[in-house]
Amino acid sequence: MPRDRPDWIAEHCRTLGDRVADLRTAAHYTQETFSEATGISRSTIQRIESGEGDARYSELLRIAAVLDTTVSVLID
Repeated sequence: MPRDRPDWIAEHCRTLGDRVADLRTAAHYTQETFSEATGISRSTIQRIESGEGDARYSELLRIAAVLDTTVSVLID
């Protein structure tokens, strides 16, 4: 992740990561089982949840589908 991203973007990434982690654990997924269910690597799940990585739109769609929610819920 580029170090020069604006603070407001970094904050949104952290908020997204927290929301994904909260919804994942509420749905009783470990990062490993969530990785298998979404088809997203565990390291990518870890980066998204830590706020260190930008999630691709396709990843957000997969995450939302597995969690039975919408991308809007994840990012708003």
